[in-house]
Amino acid sequence: MADAARLKRLHRVRTLQLGLARADEARARAQLTSETQLAHRIGQLVDAVAPVPTAATGAVNLAAAAHFRERLQRSAEAAVNRVRMAEQHAERSGEVTRSARRDQNAVEKLIDRRRAEDVRAEMKALEDAPAPVPRR
Repeated sequence: MADAARLKRLHRVRTLQLGLARADEARARAQLTSETQLAHRIGQLVDAVAPVPTAATGAVNLAAAAHFRERLQRSAEAAVNRVRMAEQHAERSGEVTRSARRDQNAVEKLIDRRRAEDVRAEMKALEDAPAPVPRR
């Protein structure tokens, strides 16, 4: 089994990796939230510029509104794509975090096992030690 110094160093590295993975997952979740909010705002804009029947609507106004709706539709499609990509990144980040946590737990179990072995060795040494001679 690995010595105590190596296990401590390995635990420290795994703890740092876990912290980095958690930070990356938090950034990915924040990005997902931001992209979702942007897609929602674009959807609201699309709804706001939907054509409404009016008597005084000119051809120029209709053309401008159609152009604007087309641009918004492309933006909405891009936003949906960004949301999908952000969801995938968040899922990958979550898996990396879970993997880092499993690695850290494995190292902690090795450390606990090492401590238990050390305690057993000390107990065995005490059992094998000669009995103290009483002093007169």
